[in-house]
Amino acid sequence: MAIGATLMVIGVGCFVFYFMPKVFSVVFMVGAVCFATMQMIQVSSGDGKNIAIRRLKGIMIAADICFILAGLLMLENSYKVLYQYLSWETWLKYCWNNWVVVLLIAAILELYTSHRISNELKKNN
Repeated sequence: MAIGATLMVIGVGCFVFYFMPKVFSVVFMVGAVCFATMQMIQVSSGDGKNIAIRRLKGIMIAADICFILAGLLMLENSYKVLYQYLSWETWLKYCWNNWVVVLLIAAILELYTSHRISNELKKNN
């Protein structure tokens, strides 16, 4: 999970500063898939008993999906696969740099859920 998070940070940092964006969009996508996969299979104590933790795990899965969607939009920004099938206005509206918004939503959800899950686990123990 830490390797995936590191790849995500490196990928975004290099993509933002336009240092080999085609390569680092792939690096971000690999990191996002690794991070999301490890987080989805991670089991914490008290998952089945506490409804708040189960709800927060669901929100965390939504954040993982947003990370992967941000990676897909970043890849689209680099390789422009859908550009040939959409009009310029449609592509500009739905694809161009919208990965930033999705990544921000995912980061906020991730921050919220990780903080709340740790508080719930402390409260249970």
